[in-house]
Amino acid sequence: MYFYAARQPILDRNKELIGYELLFRDGVDNVFPDIDGDEATSRLIEGSQFNFGLEDLTDNKPAYINFTLDTLLKGYPTLLNKDGVVIEILETVQPGKRLLAIVKDLKEKGYTLALDDYAHQPVWRHFYPFIDIIKVDFLTCDIENVKTIIEDLKPYPHIKLLAEKVETYALYNQAFELGFEYFQGFFFSKPEMVQSKALPPSGMALAELLYETSSVEMDLKKITDVFERDVNLSYKLLRYSNSAAFARRFEINTIKQALIVLGAAEIKKLLSLLFAAQVSADKPLELIRLSLTRARFCELLAISHGKLRDTGIAFLAGMMSLMDAILDEEMDSVMLKLPLSNEIKAALLNNEGLLAEYLNLVTLYEQGNWHAANDKAQQLNLGDDVPDAYHEALNWVSEQMQIMIDN
Repeated sequence: MYFYAARQPILDRNKELIGYELLFRDGVDNVFPDIDGDEATSRLIEGSQFNFGLEDLTDNKPAYINFTLDTLLKGYPTLLNKDGVVIEILETVQPGKRLLAIVKDLKEKGYTLALDDYAHQPVWRHFYPFIDIIKVDFLTCDIENVKTIIEDLKPYPHIKLLAEKVETYALYNQAFELGFEYFQGFFFSKPEMVQSKALPPSGMALAELLYETSSVEMDLKKITDVFERDVNLSYKLLRYSNSAAFARRFEINTIKQALIVLGAAEIKKLLSLLFAAQVSADKPLELIRLSLTRARFCELLAISHGKLRDTGIAFLAGMMSLMDAILDEEMDSVMLKLPLSNEIKAALLNNEGLLAEYLNLVTLYEQGNWHAANDKAQQLNLGDDVPDAYHEALNWVSEQMQIMIDN
């Protein structure tokens, strides 16, 4: 039996990752929410217990998991490590004596508790002493209701407010000013403002290398010369070639040898990683993680699909799809600075071509929009490979992040 889930990041006021909400799906055809919340939670817990640990899906950060009243009554939260999970009580659960008893018991056992999609009712005040996080949907809750919630929570300073469905910097800034501690949504993956941000010299050099490696026949000598002139680049290359991803059978003695051992596809990945790291030093690390996940996800879709001569172009398209947020300017301006192929530019600027189809599917998956994602996967004839590609991408990113950020 397959187990599938996607994740959405939760950041703090410093835009640092504190956890992921897990979104469940049951295969390609039977997609949530066509199954009820009880089954979704049951499958999610079953998968985490018997297929892989939650820490593999959340990079050792807490997993925010939805629970219905029935799954709470059955004691499912206690199957999970209290230090690795946040118990989200779904908005469909009505406050009452049974729920209050469960909440008290879980709190005594040391679990972190959250109210999901909170709709303010006076009766919830009985729960406040035992609740750690209250999640407010910023797309549906008007500002006056938010202020009422904040006022009622003043006697309970231990409760943290989490703004969810925060998709723009305007919403993020609004929640920030209101005192929210945590933020869920992809606001960090959009430009903060339209401005001009010059690429540093090292970034330009890497952009040129990306262009050099975009052709089928790479100029190995030219690429080797660039690496040999830059100590930092050489170190990153050797670290990458020495990672667990490669089973080397001999020692590497030269930069050229390292490049040959890696091969064209891995060189393209490395250069994309380094470029993203160079130009995003002041951005949330989760933005880079999302860029890498998109890159690897797109590449794996392309490999499975078998429609592209060079699947490395899908990797590069996925990586560049968030470059507007990394540089804080519109994508058309970004594309003028980068010597990328017309195929990539058509996807990123005009949503045209097969690369755009991959990117659209990836975005739907990130959002947990299972119905649309399923329709897109069927249109592309990708079969059952999409969820597996997503999980493989997450695992690959976890392995690569330390290489990218290590100095």
